[in-house]
Order: sequence, then structure tokens, then C-alpha cells
Amino acid sequence: MHSAAFDGSFAGWRGVARALLQQGVPPHQINWLGEGDSGGLFDHAPAPSSPLPKGSTPRIPKQLLGLLESAACFRIADRWSLLYRILWRVAQGDRAAMLPGDVDGSQLHKRLKAIRREAHHLHAFLRFHPRLANAEGPQLVAWHEPAHDILHSASAHFAERLGRSTWMIATPDDGVYWDGQHLHYQRPCPPEWQHLAQSPEDDGEALWLAYYGSTFNPARLNRSALESSLPVRFWKNLPEGPLIPQLMSQARAGAQRNGQAEAVARQTGKRIRYSAAQEVPVSENADPDRPR
Repeated sequence: MHSAAFDGSFAGWRGVARALLQQGVPPHQINWLGEGDSGGLFDHAPAPSSPLPKGSTPRIPKQLLGLLESAACFRIADRWSLLYRILWRVAQGDRAAMLPGDVDGSQLHKRLKAIRREAHHLHAFLRFHPRLANAEGPQLVAWHEPAHDILHSASAHFAERLGRSTWMIATPDDGVYWDGQHLHYQRPCPPEWQHLAQSPEDDGEALWLAYYGSTFNPARLNRSALESSLPVRFWKNLPEGPLIPQLMSQARAGAQRNGQAEAVARQTGKRIRYSAAQEVPVSENADPDRPR
């Protein structure tokens, strides 16, 4: 068994994997030790007895390296083992390892899909909080808890949309800071960044919560669809998150008879009721027999 130690990054893994590939070390003889791992009895295992000819370098498709780098963001115990196994097979001429129909390729593409979805979650469910005008540091701060290591690659999305505004995103593992021109990445995330992101100074949050509650439509509530499009694990870090269970409870307790929130339904004006049979909100003055 050969213990392969590296710093836990894709760049570190790639350098070690290249050396092992040139030495001809097969996947089943490698124990990958990323950042935070400790070695065992085989830390000083000898080099393989039948390395490749000196100077020979396996040719690897550029596309494969891009796929492996993205898949390396997937948090799982064997992430590096799968990547090297695919790399080894492709270097041996078996390019089927890259395809979704292959045993290893199927796992690779499932992880790539999960990474893309988690990046979408970052873009959709991150909430920046504005800081006080005279506060030092970033103008906007946000706290997020992604399931995979997507912050570094996915955070450029905000740099393209927020212009010269300075902002910071902190997670339990890493963080990014945009100074208006450059993106700075830190892993692990500095404790002061984490504290700042988890203690926002947002004077407009109460207004946002009032707006969110007033626009909630209990007649349209579909719990399974809601939890599918907005996973429950993100609720605790959203300003409106604590309101969601309360609004759902009110809907189940009878608020679904109205086509708008209870506070809005009490206001003067045309009342909207909900027709369960037609599954569309209709006006009380409308003719129910009229074709729609």
C-alpha cells in the first residue's frame, strides 16, 4: 500500500497523481491522505517495482482534467480515489471511464450534477445583508452552508453582478472577499469573517419580512414542491426562513380559503377566494359557470 499525502486541494492532488501515474502505481495500491488525514503503517511504503519508462508521460484529455477538477468539489470520503481510478483507466486507453454509462463514469457524472445543483443553490438562496454606511470592511456580507466545496468556483457569479460593491461570503469551511476589483479566497475561513457574516447589521430586514409575509399565497401552498425548490436545510440562514413554517401552519389551519395572506384579505376592496375544483383563484363576483 502506498500512502499519498497532499494538502487537500485539487492542485495538490493533481501533482501527486501525476507522479504516481508515471511510476505506474495502480489505484488499489494507494491510500489518499488529504488535509487533516493522518498516516498509518504504510507511510513509508517503497515505490512500485515496475514503474513506467523514465520520461514517459501519459496523455490525458484536457476535457477530463476539467471534469475531475469539478468533481473534486464533491464532499465524500472516496472523492480522490474515484478521480485517480478514472485517471488511471483513461491513461491506460480506456476512455469509457469518462462516460455516464460506465460504472466509474456514472459516479463521476452524478457528482458533477450535484456540484452544479449546489452552485445553483448558492446563487439562488444566498442573502446579502447591507452593513451600516460608516462600517469598515465589505458593504455586503452573507453566511452560507453549502453541502459541497463550490464557493471558490461559484462565487464569481456575484462579482459579475454586484459591480464595484464590496462583499464577503463566509461558510463553515472557507470564505471569499470581493474588494471591488479582485476576489480573495481563504480556506479555512478566518474567524472574523465568520463572525461578521453571522452578525449582520441589516436595518431593512423587518421591511423585507413584512413584504414576504404579505405576498405569501396560502391557496397556492404545495409543501413538497416548496421543499424541493427551496430545501429545508437553507431555511435557517434565510431572513424569511423562520416565517415559512408559521405561514405553512396558518395555511393548514384554514387560511387556504383566501387567495392571499390573512392580513391582506382583511383589507377593504375586492376579495379573492380560492376554487379548489378549478385550482385557480376566482373573484366572488365571477360567474362560476362561465368557461375560462
